[in-house]
Amino acid sequence: MNIQEKDQKLRTYISELESLAVAFSSGVDSTFLLKTAHEVLGDRVIAVTAKSCSFPERELNEAMQFCEREGIRHFIVDSEELDIEGFSSNPKNRCYLCKHELFEKVAEVAAEHGIKEIAEGSNLDDNGDYRPGLIAVAELGVHSPLRYAELNKEEIRELSRGLGLDTWNKQSFACLSSRFVYGETISKEKLSMVDKAEQLLLDLGFSQVRVRIHGTIARIEVLPDQIAQLITEPKKSVITAEFHRIGFTYVTLDLDGYRMGSMNLTLNKE
Repeated sequence: MNIQEKDQKLRTYISELESLAVAFSSGVDSTFLLKTAHEVLGDRVIAVTAKSCSFPERELNEAMQFCEREGIRHFIVDSEELDIEGFSSNPKNRCYLCKHELFEKVAEVAAEHGIKEIAEGSNLDDNGDYRPGLIAVAELGVHSPLRYAELNKEEIRELSRGLGLDTWNKQSFACLSSRFVYGETISKEKLSMVDKAEQLLLDLGFSQVRVRIHGTIARIEVLPDQIAQLITEPKKSVITAEFHRIGFTYVTLDLDGYRMGSMNLTLNKE
């Protein structure tokens, strides 16, 4: 299928749903899904955003602004992952625990407002990575329209650009808990450290960033063609000084650059 056929497949799929609650993070995928669903279903679609310490305030603000601008009913729920039993110890099924809790809360909002179905924004590329959260999606009967339509990230960006969405070239984002090596305790303090460090890099003009945390060591990932910028003065001194102030003892650079799911390299998936 070409990209236009995939887009039509997506719209046909959504049109067959009576009403829809979209789990909305303001990222590239969920923004495109929500925009498309709203075009197809109108006021029979709502957006539900989960607020927690692993979700940066900038992302929450962008979600609120988008829904206000588009005239989409938007509901914000508290979904504090650190309150989930076992989550803070960062087990291999961390994402399953989080997504299960999230979609249960989305379902509560949907039921309260007479919405029949729930959807999330994973895309075809997510099938190739370790994604325990997709088990929760399957268990709870949550729709994955973008995967159904076989749309990958680059195609979603292209279609988003055609719709005039600012997110078409937005950096890929995952919850801040994904910055921790499996087995390392996740805390509000360390989540805040990661959030502040990544915001600094974004403010300095880096377009795709991750600050992976290993104890008090920060491992910075940026796009390979931006590595030289990071180690060039005065940015290097600004970054190291600010990272130390935030609470990192050591500041390191990953020479492989940014890549999705780099923490999963430590997993034995067999």
